[in-house]
Amino acid sequence: MLNESQVEAGKQIQQRTGKTFYFATRLLPQRVRHATYVLYAFFRVADEVVDAEVTAPPAQQRARLEQLQAEALGERETDDPVLSAFSDLRERYGIDAEDVNAFIDAMESDIEKDRYATYEELEAYMDGSASAVGRMMTAVMRPDDPEAALPYATALGQAFQMTNFLRDVGEDVEERDRVYLPEETLTRHGVDAEQILNREFDECVAAAMRDELRRTEALYRAGVAGIEYLPVDCQFAVLLAAVLYADHHRSIQNLGYDTLSTTPELSTTRKVALLAKTAAYWAVWRDPVAVFKAVSVVPYHDEDELQADFGPGSTPASQSQNRGRLSGWLQSLPLWGSD
Repeated sequence: MLNESQVEAGKQIQQRTGKTFYFATRLLPQRVRHATYVLYAFFRVADEVVDAEVTAPPAQQRARLEQLQAEALGERETDDPVLSAFSDLRERYGIDAEDVNAFIDAMESDIEKDRYATYEELEAYMDGSASAVGRMMTAVMRPDDPEAALPYATALGQAFQMTNFLRDVGEDVEERDRVYLPEETLTRHGVDAEQILNREFDECVAAAMRDELRRTEALYRAGVAGIEYLPVDCQFAVLLAAVLYADHHRSIQNLGYDTLSTTPELSTTRKVALLAKTAAYWAVWRDPVAVFKAVSVVPYHDEDELQADFGPGSTPASQSQNRGRLSGWLQSLPLWGSD
């Protein structure tokens, strides 16, 4: 069992560095919520090693990542509460050591690699930095059929990370001298990496951004389709996370796709509004795809036919059956809970 100090250490890190994910995490049942705090803290600790490139030479960064890897896998003693908690968690939930290794390898690649020629190359990186994260989250949720859930978790993890890349183009250049936009996409629109590094936005950059947004929207559609394979008490929180992350696309579009000069953020007011809207639809339909279609900015080809093809077990209940259900259900959510 995770102790209180381990949970609190992870929670504080997530509160400080992952506000959007933290907002959705608080809706998970406690058995998963506490584990998620620990997972996220581990991810951030490793990521911050790489982001310390200004103050730490590459050899020192690699040595620290190797240390974190050994401690996370229980191969080395640690007095770090985050690493200790993650090691305990990995054993308890049977998190695959290969996913831990893939994640650390991705972090290590960030030490020197700062360009990606093709999307396939970026996708290989995301297998460790995003897909492995989705697989670890799936492990702590303990779905009845993990093999059915895992491909969708992989797609959703990649969607979240791609949204982060598209939102943070200027920030990644300014703080890390990195360009995650695939060079093949830039070249197709007459843009080179130097233009991105110089933060020179024009319509060609906007066109490249639109292409990658469309690719990312396809990942959301693929990932959300598998939320039904997660435990019932986890589905709404994961769905809300997808709605919130995808809403950055609205902000990006409102900026004319210029995230070289501005990094868009979701306000607390916007998050609460999306929570309320998502909850309202969820109380009636309880179908992840139907609700995501209705609430998110991600387009579907059949979005004008929202009453059709919701998927298994998703027929909307009658108004009389649901009168009063929404307010009672909202009150039961742990959003404002103490842990």
